[in-house]
Amino acid sequence: MAIASRSTPTTPDILTYIQRHFSAEDEFLSMLRQEALDAGFPEIWIAPEQGAFLQVLLRCMGARHVLEIGTLAGYSAIIMARALPETGRIVTVERDPERAAFARRAVERAGLLGKVVVECADAREWLHTLRPSDPLDFVFIDADKLSYGIYLDLSLPLVRVGGIICGDNALAWGEIASDSEDLDVQALRAFNWHMATHPQLQCCLVPLGDGMLIGVRLW
Repeated sequence: MAIASRSTPTTPDILTYIQRHFSAEDEFLSMLRQEALDAGFPEIWIAPEQGAFLQVLLRCMGARHVLEIGTLAGYSAIIMARALPETGRIVTVERDPERAAFARRAVERAGLLGKVVVECADAREWLHTLRPSDPLDFVFIDADKLSYGIYLDLSLPLVRVGGIICGDNALAWGEIASDSEDLDVQALRAFNWHMATHPQLQCCLVPLGDGMLIGVRLW
């Protein structure tokens, strides 16, 4: 049965408007993106408007303890760290040594060494041994799509009640509602369903960038 919808489609003009007025990107971050491209990194970081949304969300919840799974060039880690208080910290995990080293240099240039820790490890193994001194306020998942479900199951017990888990690429590059047999698309579809039906989470999907699935831990 078709469901009536009053949602406004995100046309190119509307997207341009959003990006012009609601972006977390400044000159430093713009240069960082270009440097990452020049270094041969894939262009798979979050969109600037997603960054603004994350900053608002982190400030609203008074987040101090943040975990990011998938660092790449450090773009999203820097954006999130800027929204944390002086006592806040984000630990970001990257399994590729070259990318982790690049991100550490970017964090240092951004003046955020006191707020951002870049761990070079496979998060699927690293999370098994993580015992944070304080429960996590926020977890941002933006790494290999086939492991999203693993990251959710391993990180959720570390999140406080009222804390949030957020997964990027929830729209699977526009293929989430298709019958695509691509393994990444299928993994994202499974992850979305796992989040949406998890008894400990209340979720919503925010259609910014490639979509962000957000779940609040209820108990």
